[in-house]
Amino acid sequence: TLVAVFVPISFLPSAAGRLFAEFGFVMAVAVALSSFVALSLGPMIASRLPSEERRTPGRLWRSLSAAGERLGGVYSRVLAGALRHAAAVFLACLALAGVAGYLYTQIDKELSPSEDRGVLSIFLSGPDGVGLDYTDRQLEQALAAVQPLQQEGLVRNVFTVTGQWDPNRALIVAPLVGWDERSESQAELARRVQRQLDGIAGARARVRGGNSLGVGGGDGSLQMALTGDSYEQIAQAAFAFAKRIETELPGLRDVDVEWEATQPQLNLQVDRERAAELGVPVEGLDVLLRALVDGTRITELSVGDRSVPVMLESTRRRATDPQELMLLQVRSSSGQLVSLSQFVSTQEAAVSPELGRLGQRRAVEMRAQVADGMPLQQAVDELRTLAARELPPGMGLLFRGDAATLEETSNDVAITFAIALLVVFLVLVAQFESVTSAAVVIISVPFGLAAAVFSMWLSGTSLNIYSQIGLLLLVGVMAKNSILMVEFADQLRDAGRSVLEAAQEAACTRLRPIVMTMASTVLGALPLVIGSGAGAESRAAIGWVIFGGLSMAAVFTLFLTPVVYLGLARFTRPRASAGERLQRELRAADAQAAGEVS
Repeated sequence: TLVAVFVPISFLPSAAGRLFAEFGFVMAVAVALSSFVALSLGPMIASRLPSEERRTPGRLWRSLSAAGERLGGVYSRVLAGALRHAAAVFLACLALAGVAGYLYTQIDKELSPSEDRGVLSIFLSGPDGVGLDYTDRQLEQALAAVQPLQQEGLVRNVFTVTGQWDPNRALIVAPLVGWDERSESQAELARRVQRQLDGIAGARARVRGGNSLGVGGGDGSLQMALTGDSYEQIAQAAFAFAKRIETELPGLRDVDVEWEATQPQLNLQVDRERAAELGVPVEGLDVLLRALVDGTRITELSVGDRSVPVMLESTRRRATDPQELMLLQVRSSSGQLVSLSQFVSTQEAAVSPELGRLGQRRAVEMRAQVADGMPLQQAVDELRTLAARELPPGMGLLFRGDAATLEETSNDVAITFAIALLVVFLVLVAQFESVTSAAVVIISVPFGLAAAVFSMWLSGTSLNIYSQIGLLLLVGVMAKNSILMVEFADQLRDAGRSVLEAAQEAACTRLRPIVMTMASTVLGALPLVIGSGAGAESRAAIGWVIFGGLSMAAVFTLFLTPVVYLGLARFTRPRASAGERLQRELRAADAQAAGEVS
């Protein structure tokens, strides 16, 4: 069953699949190997243990044994009362699950938690067209925001790059001292630096945090794009939409529309009617103009093992000025030379240097900085609501970077949960040879996830890709604990016990192994919660789901599973009755065959 939980997540696509694939395969192989050890080495070691007559219990053993017996007695009495009021217990669990469902909507949702990676990365971007000298001056102002940290001993060194990718961009990398040498986190230091960077008037600067996943944009910004049919209309709507974001969404700031019509372009307008009057064929005019201006490739020749292009060029000097272009002449159908100025006009325009596309549509990209403490999913939801109200008909809003990865990952993980539960149910049906027993186990799993939601809400953990790993792990552990109880209850029913007696005795007998399994898993997750250093926030996200979720899920496993078994198992017969019915049918068949022979 555990393997059935982990194997499906190993085939996830997209960014989540790259992380879950390793986790899923490692867990599946580890569980398979541990199962082999438990079924082979475990019985061998148990056979070599001394018998109870040869053992002399010590004080610690006697104390722990007495405490365990008292705990078992208390649990037996409480469980008996819960089984007598099974309906009330089930309704109470449903109420708790409903509260967890509400809290789930209140939990922050993001791609990954804010991590302390021990480095500050500052990106600066100035106006288009500025040179390196201008960018270097803005870089000096940004360095002034980092120098106080260096004087306080929080920053080891500072590295700068002027002209990062473009002349108007710059980069500052400031590695921090070790985690044990400072009391302020990377996020706190980033906020200090960002407040001073906001005062730079000639450039836009932002502090980048990054994440250990290496997915999404990683620069702390929310990237999006407006799509439509015309770039000019999209750009106009984008600037208007940016103003609405600034005024109505306080959680988003520094909204930037990546559209600047700064590149000059010369458009040629051909008067087709005038060209027809002059007898100039318009067909092939583009080839002619290329040949006259800069040359054009018309074919290729294969010479040996080389491909040689054949270029068509004018014998005159190439035109480098619009006025020279208009003086060029083309031959009409009557053989006369006609100047281009007689049927061609020029128009100068400013266009964007890049025309982007997204989702197979024309797109204008936008970018906004998310305020500290605002979950990424909340920002995405607010933008969708605003776009539905403000964008003109025919235009859409698509997300890029971290926001797009978050949506893609959330959908993939939801599908994975559904597939994992389905596969587990089918495996349980095959193991139990009973749909009812498998249903008892599956019904208890969502309540365990509800316990994890309580844990995340109490600890302030967001729903991210790491906590989702913990939830998947919790599905397997919850299923395993319920299997221990349900399987033994089915055996007791086969031995002739009633449903109530089987549920009561199976829960009490399996109390110790279930508690041991949960205690070992919970204590194993404790180092993830209290750890520090690089990536501690991501490990804590997994740890809180397992540590807190499994601790609270013990209530559902120890009380809800027997209650559900009591409610469902009464509608089925014990498996032993199937064997007895088969024996009766065989005896009846033998008697009938003997009668026919006689």
